[in-house]
Amino acid sequence: MQHRIIVLGAGYAGVTAAGRIAKRLHREDIALTLVNAEPDFVERVRMHQLAVGQDLRPRPISELFAGTGVELKLAKVTAVDADRKTVTVTAAVDANGTGEAAGAGRTEELPYDTLVYALGSGWNSQGVPGTAEHAHDIAGRPGALRLRERLARLDAGQPVVVVGGGLTGLEAVTEIAEARPDLDVALVVRGGLGDWLSPKGRGHLRKVVDGLGITVYEQTAVTAVAADHVTTADGTSLPAAVTVWTTGFAAHSLARATTLELTDAGQIVVDRTMRSVSHPDVYAVGDSAMALGPGEKPLRMSCATGGPMAWQAADAIAARLTGGKIPTISPRYFNQCISLGRRDGLIQYVTADDRAVSTALTGRLAATYKELVCKGAAWGLTKPTLGLPTRRRHILPQQPQPTPTIQVPA
Repeated sequence: MQHRIIVLGAGYAGVTAAGRIAKRLHREDIALTLVNAEPDFVERVRMHQLAVGQDLRPRPISELFAGTGVELKLAKVTAVDADRKTVTVTAAVDANGTGEAAGAGRTEELPYDTLVYALGSGWNSQGVPGTAEHAHDIAGRPGALRLRERLARLDAGQPVVVVGGGLTGLEAVTEIAEARPDLDVALVVRGGLGDWLSPKGRGHLRKVVDGLGITVYEQTAVTAVAADHVTTADGTSLPAAVTVWTTGFAAHSLARATTLELTDAGQIVVDRTMRSVSHPDVYAVGDSAMALGPGEKPLRMSCATGGPMAWQAADAIAARLTGGKIPTISPRYFNQCISLGRRDGLIQYVTADDRAVSTALTGRLAATYKELVCKGAAWGLTKPTLGLPTRRRHILPQQPQPTPTIQVPA
């Protein structure tokens, strides 16, 4: 029988894992299924661009895996039973994304021998009252499209507040301010503006923000969101026709309904090979997993770590199934790439464990660098097996388990 491998989620980590597994193992030995709710790959690192009206190139997942032996199942994952080794899905649309399939809405249970959990993350409301009802997110395409529609309806002079001063918040607020200079754009950050950056990086960020006319509220926490304003911890009311919430990501909630060992944040705890510490037939990669990097620090949720985690999981799966030596990949950081609108950027170089060093690249050259990184990531996904040796290995026959002897009392 073929070894059944299911990959849940076709984000950066899921697509990479599926493609690498397909290149490592003989096609006749495995049944490799990639489950995703949407027919297209979503370039999450460009959602701020989509939100301000820019059009992104469609990337059908079916085309990414044409001829690889990977079966795409367009469905929403509704449950994972890690003890019974099954996944429950609800069919979505047809494989070409042209409309609803005949079986759309039908629930199906998929058995697996090995599972790769890569369902990623969504926005994190941090439990702030009113956020779910009134704030917009750019953690995925649906949220970015809703924000795009709302921004397009705003009249000149109306206020937009972006909450959160991390990478996503900085890219969102500068993109909005550049695309709509007629709006009154503000950024609310809990600490200082770019306080994790090097002095050079902070200086350039502040110069760009000031040049775009963005008002920055530092050392400020938002405690409530309403339809037309946000309230800060000191009781100040900031007008906001649109509030964009970018205070971090939260792991997909599905794992909380499983028996997998999780962190308090809902991420699956994995070992150095991205294998679940509680269920050896489950691997987790990307934002869904809590893995340790340099300095024994948890890897942050990012595209930069999703790829290496997927490489490690795929190589470990192939090695264990074929009796080979399990290679180890040490995920590390090199830089943080931040677009500051279409014409400016900031590349902050960092240590292996993600701490800023003095070196930073700024300006138009940094914007070009960031664009090349985004294009490179997307191009690599169109060649998910690129760069790997063409020699595949056969899976070793599974050894039958001895039947236990039952002692019957005399």
